[in-house]
Amino acid sequence: MGRTKKAVKYVVVDAFTDTEFKGNPAAVCLLEEERDEEWLQSLASEFNISETCFLTRITDSDSVHPRFHLRWFTPVAEVELCGHATLAAAHFCFSSKLVTENTVEFSTLSGILTAKKILEPKEPVSMKSEKGDAEQQFLIELDFPAISATDCPINEASLLSNVLNNTPVIEFKQTTSEDYHVILSSADAITAYQPNLEEIKQLPGRGLIISAAASPESGFDFLSRFFCPKFGINEDPVCGSAHCALAVYWSKKLGKCDFVAYAASPRSGIVRLHLDEHNNRVKLQGQAVIVMEGFVIV
Repeated sequence: MGRTKKAVKYVVVDAFTDTEFKGNPAAVCLLEEERDEEWLQSLASEFNISETCFLTRITDSDSVHPRFHLRWFTPVAEVELCGHATLAAAHFCFSSKLVTENTVEFSTLSGILTAKKILEPKEPVSMKSEKGDAEQQFLIELDFPAISATDCPINEASLLSNVLNNTPVIEFKQTTSEDYHVILSSADAITAYQPNLEEIKQLPGRGLIISAAASPESGFDFLSRFFCPKFGINEDPVCGSAHCALAVYWSKKLGKCDFVAYAASPRSGIVRLHLDEHNNRVKLQGQAVIVMEGFVIV
């Protein structure tokens, strides 16, 4: 006899935005029991958005805060760290009253990650909410590991220059998470870049981050885009984990530890960042909005 079918609760959350159909979408699935990896990957492929994550409550935790197992899957593979899907999972926990306090913990492949509900957010910089004042939203703050980088070898920098169609470049970096980080000469170059995804897929690293300093009048410190076609994500609209590397780089360049960053993908998004150099951590703050909910019958 086959497995008895069960209804799995899910929501689709747009993260790092307060407006539907902006930011980065993630499916959040609440499991009553652990499922095998093939099933998890198949469901992530069925959703076919940048990340699908799976929550399972931990009932025997010795933590003072509610704790859940959390796993993240792209349409083609499991990943070790994902910022926007963690924010989406936390938003679901708080907004559904699954967690009634202001802190939730996630046990992940990257260790224990903490998400906090910030009750009185500041108004988003240069991007007013389209919801008006009827519904007060909240920020979520994630505590993630910082990601360092080193200079790219000359041969790989040459490959990257070709991939970027010889766009003027300031620096070529490679992060410890195996992403390339290329710093371009202007904000306009970031928004104008047209990626050749097949060429990016052939690069030795995992994905490609491009960033540049923002113009002073924009209200942002820097802007970026992230491409990861090897993992089934042509352009990740707002990549939280990439910002853990961006915070480290731009802290050295700008001489500060607090930033407002703009994700310049077509969907766009805003990430507030604080680099804790002493503890080698990055605090990421963002809003989120649920755009879809239902049940998977499998």
